[in-house]
Amino acid sequence: MQKIITTFLLVFSISLFSQEKVEDDFEGNGTISSWDADATTINASFANPFKTGINTSNTVLRYQDNGGQYANVKFDVPKNFDLSEKHTFSLKIYVPSSGITGNQTNQISLKLQNNKINAPWSTQSEIIKTISLNTWQTVTFDFKNDTYINLDSNSPIPTNRTDFNRVLLQVNGENNTDQVIAFIDDFLYDGTLPESNNNNTDINFDTLVWSDEFDGNGAIDAAKWHHQVIPIIGGTTWANGEIQHYTDRTDNSYQSNGTLKIVAKRENYTFNNVTKNFTSARLNSKYAFTYGKVEIRAKMPFGVGTFPALWMLGQNITETGGYFAATHGTTPWPDCGEIDIIEHWGDNQNFVQSALHNRSSFGGTINKGGRMIANASTEFHTYTLYWDANKMVFSVDDIVHYTYEPSPKNIQNWPYDAPQYLLFNVAMLPNVTSSFTESAMEIDYVRVYQTASLGINDNTLKDKNIKIFPNPVHNQLEIQFANLTDAYQGAIYDLTGKKVHSFNQQASKNSIDVSFLKDGFYVLNIQSGSFSKNFKIIKN
Repeated sequence: MQKIITTFLLVFSISLFSQEKVEDDFEGNGTISSWDADATTINASFANPFKTGINTSNTVLRYQDNGGQYANVKFDVPKNFDLSEKHTFSLKIYVPSSGITGNQTNQISLKLQNNKINAPWSTQSEIIKTISLNTWQTVTFDFKNDTYINLDSNSPIPTNRTDFNRVLLQVNGENNTDQVIAFIDDFLYDGTLPESNNNNTDINFDTLVWSDEFDGNGAIDAAKWHHQVIPIIGGTTWANGEIQHYTDRTDNSYQSNGTLKIVAKRENYTFNNVTKNFTSARLNSKYAFTYGKVEIRAKMPFGVGTFPALWMLGQNITETGGYFAATHGTTPWPDCGEIDIIEHWGDNQNFVQSALHNRSSFGGTINKGGRMIANASTEFHTYTLYWDANKMVFSVDDIVHYTYEPSPKNIQNWPYDAPQYLLFNVAMLPNVTSSFTESAMEIDYVRVYQTASLGINDNTLKDKNIKIFPNPVHNQLEIQFANLTDAYQGAIYDLTGKKVHSFNQQASKNSIDVSFLKDGFYVLNIQSGSFSKNFKIIKN
């Protein structure tokens, strides 16, 4: 189990060092960890078959296009490039004549894209360079001085842009259905990534407000989690054609060795007089919140038919068996809003996706984005949601793969200004293979962060002996002072920093009407004389 301080130091050191440069020598010394193939087969540690000329290194990247029309290889960076001063990329390439078929134009193109939009290619900028066969050569792409192509002619010149965060390499062009084998080495960007992370996250959600490190043994922490076992459709069926029963047994969910295991099993199990051939678990957090950052370090299960998800639903959902349904359920799905932090399908191994479901996009949703990652089911990865009043940003290991920011916002596309709770589950789909027996999703930790102004240990200010209650509050918030006789001023802010209410009171008057507030988290600021103090309040 990694502890918070260890994770902080690791992320801090990566931010200071490995993420500043963008380079890869394919000898294990590079900073690029997200090489990804699109209609190609790649091997980023392939023994150099042509140790000659300018390149006698031991390993290279092998690129094989078997005729895909848009074949390429790409990687993403955690911070956007700033090309205003440093604007050149370079690499070595070798294309053997024996590795190509047909009558091809021998060239390599480097494309810069924005992976935060639904169609990253639509605003790309590209440089194409001709290459020679049967020799190692260094190719440079200078986005200030070379001829470039903007796919959208209305796009600014590359050196005036700061939205590029994806590099894509394509050998012998698009619309080419012949085969290509190429070897690439010593990729280098001549600058460094900016110190600030320009990944469209504006609020510093830095205060841990809720977490589970799963350090226990046996059953899950019942104070934090609820087992949802009753099927939501007629008491017999789950959505998406899922074929499992969810149970509250430790066979299907338990803690050990510092992680939570949610285990999908092949077994006959009867519940509500219905027998199914698979079991698993579906957990609801007993904690709901509005806005913040969620970090989940997890490892996906194996097997065609497995469908794990780390996700969220509106606290107000009217869903059978859900933890909050009896006390807060007023709104059906999808109007309550759903946030899929990450989903994975066993028949599309290593592809992870984030999505939003709401009235404007559900069922065959269009609000989604994802990417291939290495070893989703054998190594832990950190899945992150950043959520404020304007947008949601989804990332894996600090690399953003999707941003949701509809404009203008309305109740149909943005029901996300009210509390949501977490759900962890592994579903089973009908395409499960006959050889499947069981597999687990493992979760190392889940952590929810909000702004520093929300972080307090209790609701008592010792020097003035102030108490606020009840908290959570419904209609009337009581403020009591033991050592104050002067007038005081107060204001209530939402998590975007917008003031939503202010008041002036005498110390003897201690009731504040908050019935007009929407459910969610707020900051209450109280001032009198020389002191000022913030309190976290929850309205429900």
